[in-house]
Amino acid sequence: MTRRTACLSLLATPLARLAAQNRPDSFKVYTDAPRLFLRPARLRLLRREKQRQSLRWEQFEGLWAGNAPFAELGWTAALHYQISEEAGSGRKAISWALENSSTDLRQLALIADWCAPLLTAAEKTRLHAKLQRGIAGPAPKTVAAARDRVLAAIALSEAQPELAEKTLTEVYDKFWLSDFIPGLRSAKLRLPNAEAAPLMELLHAFRDNLNFDLRDSFPAWFKEYPLIHIMAHYPPPFPAAENEYRIPADSLIDKRGPDLEKAVLSRVAELAMVAYDTNAAETQLLQGFLMNDRFLMRGTAGLPHELMWANPYQPGLSYYHVPLAQHDPIGGQLFVRSSWEDDATWIGFFEGQLQLFSDGSVTRLDPRLSREPLDIEEATVFFARAANKFTVPTRKAEEATDDVFLVGLDANKPYHVEVDGMEMVEETADPGGIIFLPGLPTGAVVRISLAPVSVGATG
Repeated sequence: MTRRTACLSLLATPLARLAAQNRPDSFKVYTDAPRLFLRPARLRLLRREKQRQSLRWEQFEGLWAGNAPFAELGWTAALHYQISEEAGSGRKAISWALENSSTDLRQLALIADWCAPLLTAAEKTRLHAKLQRGIAGPAPKTVAAARDRVLAAIALSEAQPELAEKTLTEVYDKFWLSDFIPGLRSAKLRLPNAEAAPLMELLHAFRDNLNFDLRDSFPAWFKEYPLIHIMAHYPPPFPAAENEYRIPADSLIDKRGPDLEKAVLSRVAELAMVAYDTNAAETQLLQGFLMNDRFLMRGTAGLPHELMWANPYQPGLSYYHVPLAQHDPIGGQLFVRSSWEDDATWIGFFEGQLQLFSDGSVTRLDPRLSREPLDIEEATVFFARAANKFTVPTRKAEEATDDVFLVGLDANKPYHVEVDGMEMVEETADPGGIIFLPGLPTGAVVRISLAPVSVGATG
Protein backbone atom coordinates (compact mmCIF):
# COMPACT_ATOMS: atom_id res chain seq x y z
CA MET A 1 0.00 0.00 0.00
CA THR A 2 1.41 3.39 -0.99
CA ARG A 3 1.47 6.39 1.31
CA ARG A 4 -1.16 7.97 -0.92
CA THR A 5 -3.42 4.91 -0.69
CA ALA A 6 -2.89 4.64 3.05
CA CYS A 7 -3.88 8.25 3.62
CA LEU A 8 -6.96 7.91 1.44
CA SER A 9 -8.05 4.73 3.20
CA LEU A 10 -8.01 6.58 6.54
CA LEU A 11 -10.18 9.29 5.06
CA ALA A 12 -12.61 7.03 3.22
CA THR A 13 -15.70 7.97 5.22
CA PRO A 14 -18.78 8.04 3.01
CA LEU A 15 -19.79 11.36 1.52
CA ALA A 16 -22.78 12.59 3.52
CA ARG A 17 -25.52 13.12 0.99
CA LEU A 18 -29.26 13.41 0.95
CA ALA A 19 -31.09 10.36 -0.34
CA ALA A 20 -30.08 9.75 -3.94
CA GLN A 21 -32.73 10.71 -6.43
CA ASN A 22 -32.83 11.69 -10.08
CA ARG A 23 -34.36 15.11 -9.55
CA PRO A 24 -36.03 17.19 -6.84
CA ASP A 25 -39.46 16.01 -5.77
CA SER A 26 -40.70 19.48 -6.63
CA PHE A 27 -39.31 22.79 -7.82
CA LYS A 28 -41.71 24.77 -5.64
CA VAL A 29 -40.11 26.86 -2.90
CA TYR A 30 -41.79 26.60 0.50
CA THR A 31 -39.06 27.97 2.77
CA ASP A 32 -39.38 31.17 4.77
CA ALA A 33 -37.25 34.27 4.18
CA PRO A 34 -34.37 34.79 4.29
CA ARG A 35 -34.15 31.91 1.83
CA LEU A 36 -30.69 32.54 0.36
CA PHE A 37 -27.69 31.25 2.33
CA LEU A 38 -28.78 32.74 5.69
CA ARG A 39 -30.70 29.75 6.94
CA PRO A 40 -31.57 29.90 10.66
CA ALA A 41 -28.45 28.13 11.98
CA ARG A 42 -26.07 30.29 9.94
CA LEU A 43 -27.88 33.49 10.81
CA ARG A 44 -27.69 32.61 14.51
CA LEU A 45 -23.96 31.98 14.14
CA LEU A 46 -23.42 35.33 12.43
CA ARG A 47 -25.37 37.26 15.06
CA ARG A 48 -23.40 35.51 17.79
CA GLU A 49 -20.23 36.66 16.01
CA LYS A 50 -21.46 40.23 16.49
CA GLN A 51 -22.30 39.61 20.16
CA ARG A 52 -18.88 38.08 20.78
CA GLN A 53 -17.11 40.83 18.83
CA SER A 54 -15.17 38.16 16.94
CA LEU A 55 -12.15 39.01 14.83
CA ARG A 56 -14.11 38.70 11.58
CA TRP A 57 -16.97 40.87 12.82
CA GLU A 58 -14.62 43.54 14.17
CA GLN A 59 -12.78 43.68 10.85
CA PHE A 60 -16.07 43.94 8.96
CA GLU A 61 -17.64 46.51 11.29
CA GLY A 62 -14.49 48.63 11.19
CA LEU A 63 -14.56 48.82 7.39
CA TRP A 64 -18.31 49.44 7.38
CA ALA A 65 -18.13 52.24 9.93
CA GLY A 66 -15.30 53.80 7.96
CA ASN A 67 -17.35 53.86 4.74
CA ALA A 68 -14.82 51.63 3.00
CA PRO A 69 -15.43 51.18 -0.75
CA PHE A 70 -16.71 47.60 -0.71
CA ALA A 71 -16.35 45.81 -4.02
CA GLU A 72 -19.99 44.61 -3.84
CA LEU A 73 -21.69 47.30 -1.79
CA GLY A 74 -25.28 46.16 -2.38
CA TRP A 75 -25.21 42.71 -0.86
CA THR A 76 -22.58 43.78 1.70
CA ALA A 77 -25.03 46.36 3.07
CA ALA A 78 -27.75 43.72 3.11
CA LEU A 79 -25.47 41.34 5.03
CA HIS A 80 -24.70 44.06 7.59
CA TYR A 81 -28.44 44.62 8.01
CA GLN A 82 -29.17 40.94 8.58
CA ILE A 83 -26.42 40.59 11.20
CA SER A 84 -26.75 43.95 12.98
CA GLU A 85 -30.52 44.34 12.42
CA GLU A 86 -29.85 48.03 11.80
CA ALA A 87 -32.48 49.31 9.36
CA GLY A 88 -30.11 51.97 8.03
CA SER A 89 -27.88 49.32 6.48
CA GLY A 90 -30.85 47.66 4.84
CA ARG A 91 -32.07 50.97 3.44
CA LYS A 92 -28.59 51.55 2.01
CA ALA A 93 -28.78 48.19 0.24
CA ILE A 94 -32.24 48.97 -1.17
CA SER A 95 -31.11 52.39 -2.40
CA TRP A 96 -28.17 50.76 -4.14
CA ALA A 97 -30.48 48.27 -5.84
CA LEU A 98 -33.06 50.81 -7.02
CA GLU A 99 -30.98 53.89 -7.74
CA ASN A 100 -28.11 52.03 -9.33
CA SER A 101 -28.27 50.92 -12.94
CA SER A 102 -26.56 47.68 -12.00
CA THR A 103 -27.83 44.45 -13.52
CA ASP A 104 -25.82 42.32 -11.07
CA LEU A 105 -28.54 39.71 -10.59
CA ARG A 106 -26.82 38.02 -7.65
CA GLN A 107 -26.67 41.20 -5.58
CA LEU A 108 -30.21 42.23 -6.53
CA ALA A 109 -31.56 38.82 -5.50
CA LEU A 110 -29.80 38.87 -2.13
CA ILE A 111 -31.09 42.38 -1.41
CA ALA A 112 -34.65 41.42 -2.38
CA ASP A 113 -34.51 38.39 -0.10
CA TRP A 114 -32.61 39.75 2.88
CA CYS A 115 -34.14 43.24 2.97
CA ALA A 116 -37.74 42.20 2.26
CA PRO A 117 -39.04 43.46 5.66
CA LEU A 118 -37.90 46.99 4.77
CA LEU A 119 -39.26 47.17 1.22
CA THR A 120 -42.32 49.30 0.53
CA ALA A 121 -44.85 47.98 -1.95
CA ALA A 122 -43.57 50.33 -4.65
CA GLU A 123 -39.92 49.38 -3.99
CA LYS A 124 -40.75 45.69 -4.09
CA THR A 125 -42.48 46.11 -7.44
CA ARG A 126 -39.47 47.92 -8.93
CA LEU A 127 -36.93 45.47 -7.53
CA HIS A 128 -38.93 42.43 -8.59
CA ALA A 129 -39.20 43.88 -12.10
CA LYS A 130 -35.40 44.00 -12.26
CA LEU A 131 -35.22 40.37 -11.19
CA GLN A 132 -37.79 39.32 -13.78
CA ARG A 133 -35.82 40.99 -16.55
CA GLY A 134 -32.71 39.25 -15.33
CA ILE A 135 -34.15 35.75 -15.55
CA ALA A 136 -35.75 36.22 -18.96
CA GLY A 137 -34.12 34.76 -22.03
CA PRO A 138 -32.52 31.46 -23.04
CA ALA A 139 -31.07 28.91 -20.61
CA PRO A 140 -27.80 29.95 -18.93
CA LYS A 141 -24.51 28.62 -20.32
CA THR A 142 -22.20 29.20 -17.35
CA VAL A 143 -22.28 28.24 -13.68
CA ALA A 144 -22.29 31.91 -12.67
CA ALA A 145 -25.27 32.69 -14.90
CA ALA A 146 -27.15 29.63 -13.62
CA ARG A 147 -26.41 30.64 -10.02
CA ASP A 148 -27.68 34.17 -10.66
CA ARG A 149 -30.90 32.94 -12.20
CA VAL A 150 -31.57 30.50 -9.37
CA LEU A 151 -31.03 33.17 -6.71
CA ALA A 152 -33.37 35.55 -8.53
CA ALA A 153 -36.04 32.88 -8.91
CA ILE A 154 -35.91 32.01 -5.21
CA ALA A 155 -36.09 35.69 -4.27
CA LEU A 156 -39.28 35.92 -6.40
CA SER A 157 -40.76 32.63 -5.19
CA GLU A 158 -43.26 34.11 -2.75
CA ALA A 159 -44.53 36.86 -5.05
CA GLN A 160 -44.43 34.82 -8.28
CA PRO A 161 -44.31 31.11 -7.40
CA GLU A 162 -45.11 29.86 -10.92
CA LEU A 163 -42.30 31.90 -12.50
CA ALA A 164 -39.87 30.72 -9.82
CA GLU A 165 -40.83 27.08 -10.30
CA LYS A 166 -40.50 27.34 -14.08
CA THR A 167 -37.09 29.02 -13.83
CA LEU A 168 -35.68 26.49 -11.36
CA THR A 169 -36.90 23.60 -13.49
CA GLU A 170 -35.29 25.05 -16.62
CA VAL A 171 -31.95 25.65 -14.90
CA TYR A 172 -31.91 22.07 -13.63
CA ASP A 173 -33.01 20.43 -16.89
CA LYS A 174 -31.46 22.70 -19.52
CA PHE A 175 -28.22 23.67 -17.79
CA TRP A 176 -27.34 21.28 -14.97
CA LEU A 177 -28.37 17.99 -16.61
CA SER A 178 -27.87 19.03 -20.23
CA ASP A 179 -24.64 21.05 -20.08
CA PHE A 180 -22.80 21.07 -16.78
CA ILE A 181 -22.79 17.42 -15.69
CA PRO A 182 -22.17 16.07 -19.23
CA GLY A 183 -19.35 18.61 -19.53
CA LEU A 184 -17.70 17.29 -16.38
CA ARG A 185 -18.15 13.66 -17.41
CA SER A 186 -16.59 14.24 -20.82
CA ALA A 187 -13.81 16.50 -19.41
CA LYS A 188 -14.84 19.17 -21.91
CA LEU A 189 -15.76 21.46 -19.04
CA ARG A 190 -13.17 22.38 -16.41
CA LEU A 191 -13.75 24.17 -13.15
CA PRO A 192 -10.70 26.21 -12.07
CA ASN A 193 -10.52 27.13 -8.39
CA ALA A 194 -11.57 30.71 -9.07
CA GLU A 195 -14.79 29.58 -10.79
CA ALA A 196 -15.98 27.26 -8.01
CA ALA A 197 -17.64 29.94 -5.85
CA PRO A 198 -20.76 30.28 -8.06
CA LEU A 199 -21.05 26.48 -8.09
CA MET A 200 -21.06 26.31 -4.30
CA GLU A 201 -23.66 29.07 -4.04
CA LEU A 202 -25.82 27.18 -6.55
CA LEU A 203 -25.55 24.02 -4.43
CA HIS A 204 -26.49 25.91 -1.27
CA ALA A 205 -29.51 27.55 -2.89
CA PHE A 206 -30.88 24.25 -4.25
CA ARG A 207 -30.42 22.30 -1.05
CA ASP A 208 -31.71 25.04 1.26
CA ASN A 209 -34.89 25.59 -0.73
CA LEU A 210 -35.62 22.36 -2.60
CA ASN A 211 -34.08 19.87 -0.18
CA PHE A 212 -32.03 18.45 -3.03
CA ASP A 213 -28.29 17.81 -3.19
CA LEU A 214 -27.04 18.54 -6.71
CA ARG A 215 -23.89 16.52 -6.00
CA ASP A 216 -25.94 13.35 -6.38
CA SER A 217 -25.87 13.98 -10.13
CA PHE A 218 -22.16 13.04 -10.22
CA PRO A 219 -20.97 11.91 -6.75
CA ALA A 220 -17.59 10.58 -7.92
CA TRP A 221 -16.48 14.03 -9.14
CA PHE A 222 -17.84 15.97 -6.18
CA LYS A 223 -16.26 13.62 -3.61
CA GLU A 224 -12.74 14.17 -4.96
CA TYR A 225 -13.07 17.85 -5.79
CA PRO A 226 -12.17 19.33 -2.34
CA LEU A 227 -8.75 17.61 -2.31
CA ILE A 228 -8.08 18.48 -5.95
CA HIS A 229 -9.00 22.07 -5.08
CA ILE A 230 -6.51 22.15 -2.19
CA MET A 231 -3.69 20.81 -4.34
CA ALA A 232 -4.39 23.25 -7.17
CA HIS A 233 -2.51 26.06 -5.42
CA TYR A 234 1.10 27.13 -5.80
CA PRO A 235 3.10 26.44 -2.60
CA PRO A 236 4.20 29.91 -1.42
CA PRO A 237 1.55 32.33 -0.09
CA PHE A 238 1.43 35.78 -1.65
CA PRO A 239 1.88 38.64 0.88
CA ALA A 240 -0.74 41.25 -0.08
CA ALA A 241 -1.29 44.48 1.86
CA GLU A 242 -4.33 43.19 3.79
CA ASN A 243 -3.49 39.50 4.28
CA GLU A 244 -1.66 36.58 2.72
CA TYR A 245 -3.28 34.70 -0.17
CA ARG A 246 -2.89 31.20 -1.48
CA ILE A 247 -2.63 31.60 -5.23
CA PRO A 248 -4.68 29.10 -7.29
CA ALA A 249 -3.11 27.38 -10.28
CA ASP A 250 -3.57 29.64 -13.29
CA SER A 251 -2.85 29.00 -16.95
CA LEU A 252 -2.06 32.73 -17.37
CA ILE A 253 0.16 33.29 -14.32
CA ASP A 254 3.42 33.45 -16.30
CA LYS A 255 1.99 36.30 -18.37
CA ARG A 256 0.54 38.57 -15.69
CA GLY A 257 1.64 37.28 -12.29
CA PRO A 258 -0.61 36.34 -9.33
CA ASP A 259 -4.25 37.32 -9.77
CA LEU A 260 -5.56 38.32 -6.33
CA GLU A 261 -9.16 38.45 -7.55
CA LYS A 262 -8.89 34.76 -8.42
CA ALA A 263 -7.28 34.10 -5.04
CA VAL A 264 -10.24 35.73 -3.29
CA LEU A 265 -12.77 33.70 -5.30
CA SER A 266 -10.86 30.49 -4.65
CA ARG A 267 -11.00 31.02 -0.90
CA VAL A 268 -14.68 31.99 -1.08
CA ALA A 269 -15.37 28.66 -2.77
CA GLU A 270 -13.45 26.80 -0.07
CA LEU A 271 -15.33 28.50 2.76
CA ALA A 272 -18.69 27.76 1.12
CA MET A 273 -17.59 24.17 0.45
CA VAL A 274 -16.93 23.54 4.14
CA ALA A 275 -20.23 25.20 5.08
CA TYR A 276 -22.04 22.89 2.68
CA ASP A 277 -20.76 19.60 4.11
CA THR A 278 -19.08 19.91 7.50
CA ASN A 279 -18.92 16.16 8.17
CA ALA A 280 -17.08 14.79 5.14
CA ALA A 281 -13.40 13.99 5.73
CA GLU A 282 -12.48 15.86 2.56
CA THR A 283 -14.06 19.10 3.75
CA GLN A 284 -12.65 18.65 7.26
CA LEU A 285 -9.22 18.64 5.64
CA LEU A 286 -10.24 21.73 3.71
CA GLN A 287 -11.30 23.38 6.98
CA GLY A 288 -7.82 22.70 8.35
CA PHE A 289 -6.43 24.33 5.21
CA LEU A 290 -8.57 27.44 5.78
CA MET A 291 -8.43 28.19 9.49
CA ASN A 292 -5.20 30.11 9.81
CA ASP A 293 -5.60 33.80 10.60
CA ARG A 294 -2.79 34.79 8.26
CA PHE A 295 -5.14 33.92 5.37
CA LEU A 296 -8.25 35.56 6.81
CA MET A 297 -9.43 37.98 4.12
CA ARG A 298 -9.45 41.51 5.48
CA GLY A 299 -10.01 43.49 2.26
CA THR A 300 -13.25 44.93 0.93
CA ALA A 301 -13.54 42.24 -1.75
CA GLY A 302 -13.16 39.16 0.42
CA LEU A 303 -14.16 40.08 3.98
CA PRO A 304 -17.97 39.98 3.49
CA HIS A 305 -17.66 36.44 2.07
CA GLU A 306 -15.25 35.49 4.85
CA LEU A 307 -17.71 36.65 7.49
CA MET A 308 -20.71 34.98 5.84
CA TRP A 309 -19.21 31.53 5.27
CA ALA A 310 -16.40 30.97 7.77
CA ASN A 311 -17.04 28.99 10.93
CA PRO A 312 -13.94 29.18 13.15
CA TYR A 313 -15.65 26.90 15.70
CA GLN A 314 -15.89 24.04 13.21
CA PRO A 315 -13.13 21.48 13.88
CA GLY A 316 -10.89 20.56 10.99
CA LEU A 317 -8.21 18.00 10.16
CA SER A 318 -4.64 18.94 9.38
CA TYR A 319 -4.23 19.30 5.64
CA TYR A 320 -0.82 17.65 6.08
CA HIS A 321 -2.83 14.41 5.81
CA VAL A 322 -3.76 15.24 2.21
CA PRO A 323 -1.74 12.98 -0.11
CA LEU A 324 0.93 14.97 -1.94
CA ALA A 325 -0.03 13.48 -5.30
CA GLN A 326 -3.59 14.07 -6.51
CA HIS A 327 -4.71 12.64 -9.83
CA ASP A 328 -8.07 13.62 -11.28
CA PRO A 329 -8.84 10.85 -13.80
CA ILE A 330 -12.24 12.35 -14.64
CA GLY A 331 -10.93 15.74 -15.67
CA GLY A 332 -7.45 14.62 -16.76
CA GLN A 333 -5.56 16.71 -14.20
CA LEU A 334 -2.57 16.04 -11.97
CA PHE A 335 -1.11 17.94 -9.00
CA VAL A 336 1.99 16.89 -7.06
CA ARG A 337 4.05 18.68 -4.45
CA SER A 338 7.18 17.68 -2.55
CA SER A 339 5.89 18.74 0.89
CA TRP A 340 3.44 21.08 2.59
CA GLU A 341 6.14 23.63 3.29
CA ASP A 342 6.00 27.02 1.56
CA ASP A 343 9.21 26.30 -0.36
CA ALA A 344 7.95 23.01 -1.82
CA THR A 345 8.34 22.01 -5.45
CA TRP A 346 4.98 21.71 -7.21
CA ILE A 347 3.88 20.09 -10.47
CA GLY A 348 0.52 20.81 -12.06
CA PHE A 349 -1.02 19.41 -15.23
CA PHE A 350 -4.30 21.21 -15.99
CA GLU A 351 -6.09 22.94 -18.85
CA GLY A 352 -3.81 21.11 -21.28
CA GLN A 353 -0.55 22.48 -19.90
CA LEU A 354 2.15 21.26 -17.54
CA GLN A 355 3.63 23.68 -15.00
CA LEU A 356 6.56 23.35 -12.63
CA PHE A 357 6.79 25.69 -9.64
CA SER A 358 10.24 25.73 -8.10
CA ASP A 359 12.50 28.32 -6.47
CA GLY A 360 9.76 30.95 -6.50
CA SER A 361 8.80 30.88 -10.18
CA VAL A 362 6.58 29.03 -12.62
CA THR A 363 7.96 27.24 -15.68
CA ARG A 364 5.64 26.05 -18.41
CA LEU A 365 6.66 22.67 -19.87
CA ASP A 366 5.49 20.87 -22.98
CA PRO A 367 4.35 17.34 -22.00
CA ARG A 368 4.64 16.24 -25.63
CA LEU A 369 8.42 16.71 -25.71
CA SER A 370 10.99 14.21 -24.50
CA ARG A 371 12.88 15.38 -21.42
CA GLU A 372 14.18 14.23 -18.05
CA PRO A 373 11.48 13.04 -15.63
CA LEU A 374 10.23 15.33 -12.89
CA ASP A 375 11.16 13.45 -9.75
CA ILE A 376 10.06 14.51 -6.30
CA GLU A 377 9.76 12.25 -3.29
CA GLU A 378 6.03 11.59 -3.56
CA ALA A 379 5.87 10.84 -7.28
CA THR A 380 7.72 10.76 -10.59
CA VAL A 381 6.30 12.29 -13.77
CA PHE A 382 7.59 10.90 -17.08
CA PHE A 383 7.15 12.57 -20.47
CA ALA A 384 5.82 9.72 -22.55
CA ARG A 385 4.89 11.18 -25.94
CA ALA A 386 8.34 10.69 -27.49
CA ALA A 387 9.61 7.81 -25.34
CA ASN A 388 8.52 4.26 -24.60
CA LYS A 389 10.95 3.07 -21.91
CA PHE A 390 11.37 4.60 -18.47
CA THR A 391 13.46 3.88 -15.36
CA VAL A 392 11.91 4.66 -11.98
CA PRO A 393 14.36 6.54 -9.72
CA THR A 394 15.56 4.48 -6.77
CA ARG A 395 14.94 5.56 -3.17
CA LYS A 396 17.20 4.97 -0.19
CA ALA A 397 14.63 3.04 1.80
CA GLU A 398 14.49 -0.61 0.75
CA GLU A 399 10.68 -0.75 0.95
CA ALA A 400 10.03 2.65 -0.62
CA THR A 401 7.34 2.97 -3.27
CA ASP A 402 6.61 5.63 -5.84
CA ASP A 403 3.52 6.87 -7.65
CA VAL A 404 4.40 7.13 -11.33
CA PHE A 405 2.56 9.25 -13.87
CA LEU A 406 3.07 9.06 -17.62
CA VAL A 407 1.97 12.32 -19.27
CA GLY A 408 1.71 13.57 -22.83
CA LEU A 409 -0.14 10.52 -24.17
CA ASP A 410 -3.13 10.49 -26.47
CA ALA A 411 -6.26 11.20 -24.46
CA ASN A 412 -8.56 8.21 -23.82
CA LYS A 413 -6.30 5.86 -25.83
CA PRO A 414 -5.29 2.37 -24.63
CA TYR A 415 -1.64 1.40 -24.05
CA HIS A 416 0.20 -1.78 -23.11
CA VAL A 417 2.24 -1.17 -19.96
CA GLU A 418 4.84 -3.62 -18.68
CA VAL A 419 6.71 -3.13 -15.41
CA ASP A 420 9.75 -5.27 -14.52
CA GLY A 421 8.61 -8.38 -12.71
CA MET A 422 4.92 -7.81 -13.42
CA GLU A 423 2.52 -9.02 -16.06
CA MET A 424 1.83 -6.67 -18.95
CA VAL A 425 -1.47 -4.84 -18.55
CA GLU A 426 -3.60 -2.57 -20.68
CA GLU A 427 -4.14 0.94 -19.35
CA THR A 428 -6.17 3.75 -20.90
CA ALA A 429 -4.89 7.31 -20.74
CA ASP A 430 -7.32 9.69 -19.06
CA PRO A 431 -8.83 12.73 -20.84
CA GLY A 432 -5.63 14.67 -20.17
CA GLY A 433 -3.39 11.96 -21.62
CA ILE A 434 -2.19 10.65 -18.22
CA ILE A 435 -1.62 7.08 -17.08
CA PHE A 436 -1.24 6.54 -13.33
CA LEU A 437 0.86 3.64 -12.01
CA PRO A 438 0.53 3.60 -8.21
CA GLY A 439 2.97 2.23 -5.66
CA LEU A 440 5.84 0.97 -7.81
CA PRO A 441 8.79 -0.37 -5.76
CA THR A 442 11.88 1.84 -5.81
CA GLY A 443 14.33 -0.08 -3.64
CA ALA A 444 15.88 -1.47 -6.83
CA VAL A 445 15.97 -0.43 -10.47
CA VAL A 446 12.48 -0.73 -12.00
CA ARG A 447 11.89 -0.26 -15.71
CA ILE A 448 8.64 0.46 -17.50
CA SER A 449 7.83 -0.29 -21.14
CA LEU A 450 4.98 1.40 -22.95
CA ALA A 451 3.35 0.74 -26.32
CA PRO A 452 0.09 1.90 -27.88
CA VAL A 453 -2.48 -0.83 -28.39
CA SER A 454 -2.86 -1.66 -32.05
CA VAL A 455 -6.22 -1.13 -33.69
CA GLY A 456 -8.30 -4.26 -33.22
CA ALA A 457 -6.05 -5.57 -30.44
CA THR A 458 -8.21 -4.45 -27.51
CA GLY A 459 -10.77 -6.51 -25.75
